[in-house]
Amino acid sequence: MYQILVVDDEENIRSLIKKYAVFEGNVVFEAEDGMQAVEMCRMHPNEYDIISMDVMMPELDGFSAVKELRKYCQAPVLMLSARGEEYDKIHGFELGVDDYVVKPFSPKELMMRINAILKRVRPAPEEQPKEIVRFEGLTIDFTGRIVTVDGKKAELSPKEYDLLFYMVNNRNIALTREKLITNVWGYDFYGDDRTLDTHIKLLRRSLGPYSKFIVTLRGVGYRFEA
Repeated sequence: MYQILVVDDEENIRSLIKKYAVFEGNVVFEAEDGMQAVEMCRMHPNEYDIISMDVMMPELDGFSAVKELRKYCQAPVLMLSARGEEYDKIHGFELGVDDYVVKPFSPKELMMRINAILKRVRPAPEEQPKEIVRFEGLTIDFTGRIVTVDGKKAELSPKEYDLLFYMVNNRNIALTREKLITNVWGYDFYGDDRTLDTHIKLLRRSLGPYSKFIVTLRGVGYRFEA
């Protein structure tokens, strides 16, 4: 059972998501706009397991709401939008959003995405690598989920961490696009290759001069080469 915060200015959308979420045994909280969602997260920062956030809302849009609520709450976020432009998706991923669903959507698919996200962010303790590795000025602390670039902490999104950790644990191995998507996003991922490319681009930006370790294998995928 998960506790889900559904943020949308359309009552029928909130009701639809709530219907399917409750049917699967989850508890649903509702917010009518971004301002209310931020206040709820400020008052109860550890209350929600995941947040479903609409983009276009009055008072405070979804992107601004995510940026603000991150001051209090670190729950994963799934964005809902009537727009599917790449710019919007990149902006969302830069804010640390975990997934992006374009309206109209299938409630069943939405719940599958929510379940997939929560499975990924809650790995079994024995599956977490316990080591620190260094490559020149790049330091990766798997246990603490801390990455530093020349001694300065890099601010990575949750998915950037997952992608980097997987590639480093499989360093010097050619990783196909399919293998990366399957192992980082999961078998039940419903996105496409562009999601992987976007996150690789964001990860390279976060690593600065050490983005050189992520090598593109044209027609195949990527390799962390160090």
